[in-house]
Amino acid sequence: MRVVIDTNLWVSRLLLAGSALAQAVDKALAAFEVMMSEPLVEELADVLSRKKFDRYVSVRDREEFLRRILRIATIAPVLSEVDDCRDPDDNRLLALALDSESGCILTGDRDLLLLNPWRGVRIVSPREFLNTVT
Repeated sequence: MRVVIDTNLWVSRLLLAGSALAQAVDKALAAFEVMMSEPLVEELADVLSRKKFDRYVSVRDREEFLRRILRIATIAPVLSEVDDCRDPDDNRLLALALDSESGCILTGDRDLLLLNPWRGVRIVSPREFLNTVT
């Protein structure tokens, strides 16, 4: 199965290594094909470059974290335009899931979670992912 991971969970994985959020991301990386798109990579790079994270993780470690993700994740082209989520920024995750034929979106975003299931794609929280997705 292919899985799309929301940007906020990638950041949580970096900052909260022992948390349930991190365990869910680690499970996705170990057991599934993780999908990303160029816009999602750009968003993650932008978020990780923010100065507010300097006191938690060095710039060097954040850059290495992104490089590791890029070695593991599959970058998929996104051609679809989706307008199903209340938050327009979240539509890019839906479009990625649709175009990459992913079976699951892993997120903590309530706007996305309310859509579950969406066009045959499960949208699950980290806790639900840990407990039910196999």
